[in-house]
Parts: sequence; C-alpha cells; structure tokens
Amino acid sequence: MRLIHDYFERIRAQLSELERRSREAIEQAAERCAQCLMAGGVIHVYDTGHLVSRELINRAGGLAAFAPFSFDLQVTNTNAYREAQGVGAQTTPETVRCIVRAALDRSRITAGDVLIIGSVSGKTPFPVELAIQARERGVFTIGLTALDYSSQLQSEHESGKRLFEVVDLVIDNAAPYGDAMLTIEGVETAFCPASGIGAAAALWALVAGIVERMTAAGKPPTILASVNKPDGMERYRQTIEQYKQRGY
Repeated sequence: MRLIHDYFERIRAQLSELERRSREAIEQAAERCAQCLMAGGVIHVYDTGHLVSRELINRAGGLAAFAPFSFDLQVTNTNAYREAQGVGAQTTPETVRCIVRAALDRSRITAGDVLIIGSVSGKTPFPVELAIQARERGVFTIGLTALDYSSQLQSEHESGKRLFEVVDLVIDNAAPYGDAMLTIEGVETAFCPASGIGAAAALWALVAGIVERMTAAGKPPTILASVNKPDGMERYRQTIEQYKQRGY
C-alpha cells in the first residue's frame, strides 16, 4: 500500500515545480499588491470554485485587506414543456458581458485595485470576461491558472482567449493536464488533483511577500488574529477596526 506515500511524494514535487515556475511571478504580484495596499487600494479575490475562494478570506494569519468577490444570476422559471423543447437556460456572449458589467458596477472594485482571478482551466466565459472588463476599468488583474492544462483547452469565451491570455500577470499553479496526479491499475480515472494545494501555496507565498514588503516600507499590513485564542474575539474586532482606519 504505497499510494498515500506516493501522494505526498507527488505533492512535494508539485510544490517544488510551483516554486520553479512561478516564484518570479509571485514576487511581481507581491510587489504590485503591496504598492496597491499602501496607496489605499484593495485586493479582491474571485475564484470559480474549489478552495481558493475561501482559503484567503477571513483566516487567522491572513490579511484583512483581502476582499471576496463573487456574483451570480439566479433565474427561477421552470416549465417541463419548455425544458423539453430546449427553450431557455442559454448564456449568450451578450449575457456574459452584461452580468459581468453589472457585477463590477455593483462591487466596491475601483481603479488601482488588484483582482486575483482563479480558474484552473481558464477557458470558461465569466473569468475571461471579468479579466477583460476589470482591466478596462484600470484594475490590475492576476490570473491563477494551470498553464499545462489551460493551454491545451479551447476557450468558451467569444474572443477565443483563455484567462492566461487576458490578465496582466499569470501565476501558474503547475497542475498537470487533467489536474489529477495519481493512477492505479483497476481504476480508469486519475485521481487526487494538484491545483487546489498548488493555488493555496502560491497565494500564501504571495501573502508572505506582501507582508515582507510592507513591513520593510514601515507599513505592516493588518493581519487577522485567531478568534480561538484567549481574548480572540476582542483582538479580532480590534484588527478589523485597525484595517477600517488604515486601509491596509
């Protein structure tokens, strides 16, 4: 029984490959994010799923400056006859453009901010459109994706472009094509994906770089305290108030 051992071996190799491929991009992202925060900006995090959308937000030891960003359009209009005819539930390029535009209009994202967009495949319409429109508004966009995977997929966006082709800066989470890392005889499908842990490691490395740069500049960022320590809730409230006043 070696698969557990093999998994940890693959994860160690995966993290080494992540550092080799993406350390320079993470350094660049850390510098841009640090400058953004010290100038009164905000770092927003949008993710199409998995753990990144929750990993960085409101975490002990994380930055108060990270803001979650998500949007959706819920339409309830069920009808068995129309469903059988295939009427409705269509998402046209114009629909995508309008939803993203409305989401940005309703958001607190402004020019000079940083927007981190996570999509492993990088091919679906909404993250690509979000990057395009955010850049048009003067927002610096960072794409967190899997280049080996995404580069072999066809875009579903009307432009024919994938996320890594439309953002200002790309962080490659180093996940392989198909994402999964392990196989075993008797099981048809590969299993244990690499992208989630790779993405989380990349973004916590980004946080380390931000803290280092801002501290060196005499403006250490607000870091959230654990609510589970003694006086944890009070310390947490204090850190939030500090962030409200300082903006970083």
